[in-house]
Amino acid sequence: MSNLTGKVVLVTGAKGGLGSFVTEALLAAGATVIGVSRSIQQGDFSHAQFHAMPAELTDIGSARKLVQDALAGFHQIDSLVHVMGGFAGGQRVEDTDDVTMDRMFGMNFRGAFYIMSALLPHMRERGQGRIAVVASRQGVEPGAMVGAYSASKAAVVSLVRSVALENKDRGISANTVLPGAMDTPANRKADPANDGSMYVQPAQVAELLVHLVSDAGAQITGAAIPVYGKQL
Repeated sequence: MSNLTGKVVLVTGAKGGLGSFVTEALLAAGATVIGVSRSIQQGDFSHAQFHAMPAELTDIGSARKLVQDALAGFHQIDSLVHVMGGFAGGQRVEDTDDVTMDRMFGMNFRGAFYIMSALLPHMRERGQGRIAVVASRQGVEPGAMVGAYSASKAAVVSLVRSVALENKDRGISANTVLPGAMDTPANRKADPANDGSMYVQPAQVAELLVHLVSDAGAQITGAAIPVYGKQL
């Protein structure tokens, strides 16, 4: 297991279907975790090194305030694990309304853009940092009936690649992880007939994210890493 003792990691979407696994894995690796979501509470994780910071990240002002508040309390942020995101599908492109399009790009692209934009000046000043963003297989393999979702995740993959290129001179790595359909309560509910054997396990994705933000993963940057399991 990667060692994150002494590291401060900011996790967005920290208590969702994947986010809970990510938070627990980071804590197990020794990190101090600043867990972020709109409704997160201190009692969501019973660990001394977990710290809840409720925030809305779909505007730049809120993202900057979150980073400022986190730095005021912890003085450093070594890594960002951006898990926050959302899904909408079931419509053809011509039938997708503006509300759905705005929601997909707000949750999946703008959230990532704003939190990285707010955090990068601190990382560049320190000359170090690790960024790992959860995108989706459909960000590189778009699907039918999920045009807005696929496009928003493709934008995230492109954005993170740009961040990696722009910040390689300052010791900052940035990568995306591209899971297939994961074994989460929401996916189980949506497809109750599925026995779960084809799902990607969230714990596996979480361990990969831990590695990417550890010193052991320092030379992995600009990558979009597939995690497809039996869905290959």
